[in-house]
Amino acid sequence: MLRLAAVLYILVASAVGGAAVIAVLSLDMREGWQIAAAFVAGLVISIPIAAVLGRKIYNALQGPKPV
Repeated sequence: MLRLAAVLYILVASAVGGAAVIAVLSLDMREGWQIAAAFVAGLVISIPIAAVLGRKIYNALQGPKPV
């Protein structure tokens, strides 16, 4: 599951980080530290998102649990 979450992190981090940068730029915050802080915040927020998605996909691939 860790490898799946790591691969998902690459995809999720680029999407969330890019969205955070676009949000900062749309608020007319154009200084370098503001853009970099938004991107880093997007990267940090992506860690639990990738972990939850990885767990859900991994459990879905395992099939139903026997009763």
